Amino acid sequence: MNKKWLVGIAGALMSVSLVACGSKTVAVTNGGKITQSEYYSSMKNTANGKTVLQQMILDKVLNKQYGDKVSSKDINAQFNQAKSQYGSQFDTLLQQQGYTEQTYKDTLKSQALLQAAMKANISYSTKDLEKQFKSFEPKITVNEILVSDKETANKVIEQLNDKKGKNFSELAKKYSKDTTNKDKGGRVDAFDNTDTSIDSAFSKAAYKLSNGEYTKTPVKTKSGYQIIQMVNHPKKGSSYKDHISELKEQIAKTKMQDPTLQKEVVSKALKDGGVEIKDKDLQNILASFLNNK
Repeated sequence: MNKKWLVGIAGALMSVSLVACGSKTVAVTNGGKITQSEYYSSMKNTANGKTVLQQMILDKVLNKQYGDKVSSKDINAQFNQAKSQYGSQFDTLLQQQGYTEQTYKDTLKSQALLQAAMKANISYSTKDLEKQFKSFEPKITVNEILVSDKETANKVIEQLNDKKGKNFSELAKKYSKDTTNKDKGGRVDAFDNTDTSIDSAFSKAAYKLSNGEYTKTPVKTKSGYQIIQMVNHPKKGSSYKDHISELKEQIAKTKMQDPTLQKEVVSKALKDGGVEIKDKDLQNILASFLNNK
């Protein structure tokens, strides 16, 4: 993310100390004690310390302006999705990245607030919608079975053929290496043709299927070999007007990656946020974000 607005855990852990400027003792040694104000004075001049303060200011401002667009329910849903995706490895991955569950949720909220701000500042012209419609494909829902080798994939397909695909859920549970969905019939969250989290070979093969069909040959992806079954493949409308909300979603996804737009949105939010820096040593901490030239 541009200018490191979304800070890592190391910065997040320092944020408590940065706002504490009292004389309370942080640590004691045989060479003397370290107070909060001493720690603050030291940390505020470091790159990480400044990044944390920038993020804290932005979070406060965006929460005031767009907090009603980001619910705890949504953040918890994102958190639970990640937890489900990584299964038993989730806690280990959090620890490796230096996160606790709460600091990870805080980071998810920071991301969601910035996304809400950017969406609110994106315009959609008829020309934009018509252009996006040319390559647009509606979101599809599929089931999948992931295996390690082509021989096993063909074995699964043979068993699907025996029962015309009606045993897909049973076979997913028996053979799939994807622990996130093998007990759910291999169900994959709905995706469209612009979703970069989906392997391109997987997406291409999936879009060729009609409802109820499954791939009759193994699909080689970065994850292994996959068998795909189509659950819902909506038809594309005849006009962009049939898909305005979906087209806006795709356009927004692309525009939110634009660093220039990100900086413009952040700058506007800070200017409207009534920010006043009280510490004279940090007066210019937001200068690079407020100057759009």
